[in-house]
Amino acid sequence: MKIIFATGNQGKLREAAEVLGPDYEIVSPASLGITEDIPETGSTLQENSLQKAQYIFERTGLPVFADDTGLEVDALGGAPGIYSARYAGPNHDHQANMDKLLEELSKAVPDGDPASRRARFRTVVTLILADGTPHFFEGRCEGRIATEKRGNGGFGYDPVFLPDAYPGRTLAEVSEEEKNAVSHRGNAMRALSQWLKSR
Repeated sequence: MKIIFATGNQGKLREAAEVLGPDYEIVSPASLGITEDIPETGSTLQENSLQKAQYIFERTGLPVFADDTGLEVDALGGAPGIYSARYAGPNHDHQANMDKLLEELSKAVPDGDPASRRARFRTVVTLILADGTPHFFEGRCEGRIATEKRGNGGFGYDPVFLPDAYPGRTLAEVSEEEKNAVSHRGNAMRALSQWLKSR
């Protein structure tokens, strides 16, 4: 089954293809000639995810899914949340976003107490098939924020996120296979995959 993933992020495309497996051909909007920025003006992860999926579905009529992911840090009142990709500005600069997060957290939690650095990644995936009805799937990954960046793998905030599943290692220090086994997006994609297979 050919299905569009409404993203231009190569890391996300690779993760999705690995989780969904060989039964699905995952294609990007760019491969179909859709290269403009997809609007994200919702106030929740679900609204943004739905908006992106509908945007691509209206232009192609093909099965599509989209995700929106936020990093929610307890000591920062759930920030950066829906603004995770643009936390340090509009340029989606991962390094600047991590630097700002570490700086804000060091102000909020000056003693560096690990318990007060609790955080989670949360992903909402919206799937739209031929009938145009949206279906939603959510995934989470619990952990805490490290005091410094570590590791060369992954993308986004992975170098500062210590998942509970791999104590002492950031998501950028585990293999892609290990990350997909516990990641927020992996969990949401597995829920989507199980739903598709059950139909």
